[in-house]
Amino acid sequence: MRIAVIVTTYNRPDALSTVLEGYLTQTDSDFELLVADDGSTDQTLEIVRQFQFRASFPIRHVWQEDIGFRAATIRNRALAATNAEYIIFTDGDCVPPASFVACHRALSEAGCFLAGNRLMLTRDFTEHVLREKLPIHLWTISNWLAARRQGQIQRLLPLLRLPNLGPLRKLTPRRWQGAKTCNLSAFRADLLKVNGLDESYSGWGLEDSDLVIRLIRAGVYHKSARFSVPLFHLWHGENDRSNLEENRQRLDAVLQATHTRAFLGVDQYL
Repeated sequence: MRIAVIVTTYNRPDALSTVLEGYLTQTDSDFELLVADDGSTDQTLEIVRQFQFRASFPIRHVWQEDIGFRAATIRNRALAATNAEYIIFTDGDCVPPASFVACHRALSEAGCFLAGNRLMLTRDFTEHVLREKLPIHLWTISNWLAARRQGQIQRLLPLLRLPNLGPLRKLTPRRWQGAKTCNLSAFRADLLKVNGLDESYSGWGLEDSDLVIRLIRAGVYHKSARFSVPLFHLWHGENDRSNLEENRQRLDAVLQATHTRAFLGVDQYL
């Protein structure tokens, strides 16, 4: 099964570099990676070029003009730019452990999307990781226990590995709450069936919830990847939430509707 990892980023080359280091050490390297760039400067492009030379897998840069927060749009552009059968969505501030791609592959299942979780790093610890280029993607549980004792992470629960949960992973097939595109995967055919993400959402917030609601409505159900596929989330300041109330009203309308396809989606790039 051909996999594409879509990593969104915007003007944070130090974090992106740390994230890409994590992908260089994946136990499963049979994938391509698309850096979905929401209008960054050439400094990000330079980081991408450096990793293109180092990686054993293809890395591509999909860029769009910087005219505000348009995560849904750049994810759709990246989705249209790949023919991989299976898509893993994540962010340029989420560092993957070495088993990340392999676990998504192992848990993938027809008729399901996967939603994983993340371990949140504090601001000071994030700055330390980026400054010292710490290889947290290779850290063992003892390293993370020490970080927790020092108050550098919020909680250890996301690191708990329970790979053999079987049917328990599908106990809440219609649950959309909590599924986020920082750690979400699905078959490309299912994403195209619902026309990808809805670009009607303006600014930060809830476009990923909209996607998941429409997937469930289309018969693609939630399979939990918690306790198997964590990410290490670098701290960042709060995004501009000036459009959040408008987006929340839009999502409320979607919950009352019956459509499955995005009104303004990926089909415009295919």
